[in-house]
Amino acid sequence: MAFIGSSTRVSALTLLYAIGSLFVGSSSALPNNTVTINPLSYNVYGSNAVFRNNTFANLFNPTNTTAPFFQVFDPSFLTVLGDSPSFRVIASNPGFAFAHEAPIWVPSTQELFFASAAGSPSGFSDINHNNQVAKISLNDVTTAIAQSSNATAPVNVTVTTLDLPDTVQMTNAGTGPYNGSLLLVNSGRGPLPPNLVLVDPANPQNATVILDNFFGRQFNSLHNAKIHPTSGNIFFTDVAYGWLNHFRPLPLLPNQLYRFDPNSGSVRAVADGFVLPNGLAFSQDGSTVFVSDSGMAGGFIGNNQTGPATIYAFDVDPQTESFGNKRVFSYIDGGVPHGLQLDTAGNLYAGTGDGVEVWNSQGTLIGKFFLGSSSSEMLFIGNGRLIILAETKIYMVSLAAEGLDVDYPQGSSSDSQDPSGC
Repeated sequence: MAFIGSSTRVSALTLLYAIGSLFVGSSSALPNNTVTINPLSYNVYGSNAVFRNNTFANLFNPTNTTAPFFQVFDPSFLTVLGDSPSFRVIASNPGFAFAHEAPIWVPSTQELFFASAAGSPSGFSDINHNNQVAKISLNDVTTAIAQSSNATAPVNVTVTTLDLPDTVQMTNAGTGPYNGSLLLVNSGRGPLPPNLVLVDPANPQNATVILDNFFGRQFNSLHNAKIHPTSGNIFFTDVAYGWLNHFRPLPLLPNQLYRFDPNSGSVRAVADGFVLPNGLAFSQDGSTVFVSDSGMAGGFIGNNQTGPATIYAFDVDPQTESFGNKRVFSYIDGGVPHGLQLDTAGNLYAGTGDGVEVWNSQGTLIGKFFLGSSSSEMLFIGNGRLIILAETKIYMVSLAAEGLDVDYPQGSSSDSQDPSGC
């Protein structure tokens, strides 16, 4: 087994760590397409080394392995991967960022919904043009895989664009299903307001706006949302990215997080003090929430590498559901963190500049789904399947981990189907 680093000095401690304490057995026992990296091997680069000087352009790939691959920093990541993990592209469209965010899985119809990049040239959307929400059928994926002669060769299933009403503008996130409906989080476009919208997955023209203002003021541009697993209240981030990407007016509110109770109509801020809050995810019992801040990426202002690329953890008050006890959970080494998800073991997944990064519950980086390019969101779909939205591609990863339910009521749309081969 080779552990790669820039330093040519290998101490006895490093050898002991490499041979014994990091991974047991030889490299031949590792799953295919898996690279192990001993942190001790790159703690010292040396004065003559070439250091990274741009977290967006220079990704951490010390083995120079061709993407996509599994990058293992801690042996616990092998438990996440299982014995035979694999990547497979299941849909692609070079030159069009059709798969940016908003993944929602509907097991009853085996359909995955998602949105193209909002306010981005690669997403063909701007102040004069809305982005698109689309879907693919996992039944089509299963059929295409069965007809493929290669165990991991790409397939490219049909992407169907949804016909949505004009109230849905610049969808940037989605979650649920929420009581059977897709919950779309929309950034708004020009004077058209940001909003939360419930959409019937079988008849997308049947869409109901459930929130579009804060006491008469438009939000800046809603960015992401999650449903609290026990109360069913909706928590969402509001951020100035619409203005920073030239499709929304100057912001009128702080960049912060809100709680919305759809039953009473109550909406209130629950956390502030961010630069550009992005994704969020609740622990299984709802007592902890993780929030990403992508303030390093400033749209037309440019990237500031001293800005936050940070995931914070908060305690959630069991009575008021306000957020408290803010602490740093992790700082990203590749680009900025976007959407967040958790698995049933408490590991946190984030879309980042190099793919999807994974930390254990203590905030230690244990591994990456290294794509060599950015991913803004991922989602578990049934047992042993992880979907990664990678702008111009959708990956399906076969692995051992299982994701937390993000629908509401929890388990109402759960899927016990065995994973298809990837």
